[in-house]
Amino acid sequence: MNKKFDRFTGILFLAVGTLFILESRKLSESAYGSGVGPDIFPMYLGIVLVLLSIRLFYETFKYQRDNGEKEKLDYKRFIIIAATALFYALFIESLGYVITTFIFLFVGFQTMEKGKVWISLLISSIFSGGVYFLFVEVLQGTLPPFPF
Repeated sequence: MNKKFDRFTGILFLAVGTLFILESRKLSESAYGSGVGPDIFPMYLGIVLVLLSIRLFYETFKYQRDNGEKEKLDYKRFIIIAATALFYALFIESLGYVITTFIFLFVGFQTMEKGKVWISLLISSIFSGGVYFLFVEVLQGTLPPFPF
């Protein structure tokens, strides 16, 4: 772990999370025909991001002293995850939530740990389908539907 990078990232994500919370308060509190408004998800996402960034920043104080060795950064994985996130953002409306979330999670799992394809398929499908069902059917919210 790189202490300087983690501290900078923790502060950056703290600012982004705070911005999410503040800006979500400007959104309407309810949508027509929905019990859950468009402000809920960004607000909770911001809260989670703030809490995780505080934890990351706190963890940097526990790092042991390094021996001057430089840690090699894994650019290949970073580029794959960033490209998949861009794909997710660009195609969520046209392909729907379930399909794009499934693809994003599956590619992310396989990028982080090759192999265990069946477990990645199972977790990706259960999570994307489960969140869609919970949000759309139980909470009466709206997410981009299937394209067909």
